[in-house]
Amino acid sequence: MAVYVYSIVASAHPQRLDGLDGIGDPPGKLRTVSAGELSAVVSEAPSDLKAEHRDLVAHQAVQERLMADGTVLPLQFGFTTTDDDAVRTVLDDAADDLNERLRRLENCVEYQLKAAQDEDALLRHILAESDEASDLNVQIKSGHGGPDLPLTLGERVAQEVQVRQDRLTTSIVEALRSLARDERLSTPTGDDFLNVSFLVDRDHEDRFRTAEKSLADELGTDLDLRLRGPLPTYSFV
Repeated sequence: MAVYVYSIVASAHPQRLDGLDGIGDPPGKLRTVSAGELSAVVSEAPSDLKAEHRDLVAHQAVQERLMADGTVLPLQFGFTTTDDDAVRTVLDDAADDLNERLRRLENCVEYQLKAAQDEDALLRHILAESDEASDLNVQIKSGHGGPDLPLTLGERVAQEVQVRQDRLTTSIVEALRSLARDERLSTPTGDDFLNVSFLVDRDHEDRFRTAEKSLADELGTDLDLRLRGPLPTYSFV
């Protein structure tokens, strides 16, 4: 049967898996496959593997338990291979790279920061601060402008939104960068304009959270900053 791989740790990691269930229905039994200085946490992979809620929760629970005891290379949900020998082959062939990644992530956790803006407040600021947008808006409201003015205003506002959000993204990341070992920008979704993950040393977590809170207070209530963490270091594996 195929093998589902949760994460990779050093063989010296405590690997406490008691009381945890693997993915699947019924849940797979968690175990480790080792080769040299590395171990992979695995279970049997269900034949109909899907991103069911219970399986996502089980996958995350394994990462969090291992993370509490040491450094982890957490794999994204859904990683499978043929058998234990295939796992050992990967651990052997990629040992230098995997050990280096573990060293780079030692004593670190991930914090994910997302940001969105109040659209109405942003539009008010643009109309108040952009002469071009303000003039177009006045013409539209007066009824003296042509039929193309709403489209022109919409394009001008969209350009201004992009400029302002790019500027905010840069300032937010730069404000927190010195408190992190690394960062990764991801494509925002929904109403968010920012989605960034920071690799933070455990010894600096309090300082990082305090800095983010101060930044949120400084930027005001029109900006919605949402910080999640500590998380497994998915973005940096």
